[in-house]
Amino acid sequence: MDTTELLRIAAKGADDKLGTDIVALDVSSTLYITDAFLIVSAENERQVGAIVDGVEEALLKQAGRKPLRREGRGTGDWVLLDYGDIVVHVFSTEQREYYALERLWKDVPVIDVTIDETADDDDSADDAAPVDTESDGPAAGSETR
Repeated sequence: MDTTELLRIAAKGADDKLGTDIVALDVSSTLYITDAFLIVSAENERQVGAIVDGVEEALLKQAGRKPLRREGRGTGDWVLLDYGDIVVHVFSTEQREYYALERLWKDVPVIDVTIDETADDDDSADDAAPVDTESDGPAAGSETR
């Protein structure tokens, strides 16, 4: 499984737990210890924990991966999950602003990990179209009475 796929799985796991401002950075040309960072914000310490759990669960279920190392679990405002290929940083909003990893790594490329949830919405819209068409029919017929 490639790095981008791992990042997308982790990003989806974070998004499912309401992680915000999810950004992936390609640090492979600068660091030899990992290929990419995934950076996620959380509103509070409890949400940091939930996001970490969501990322770990998603990567275990979908990629069979467990973190090699976990740092910061006790503090609740910044947790780092090291998967070798990727490193996931889950910050409280305040800590993310303070450490500003994106500013420190501003010269590296951003990796697109857009979470596509529109496919489900499109399917439900397609299913709804015939119902709307049928409901328009009787309404039109009742107007002619």
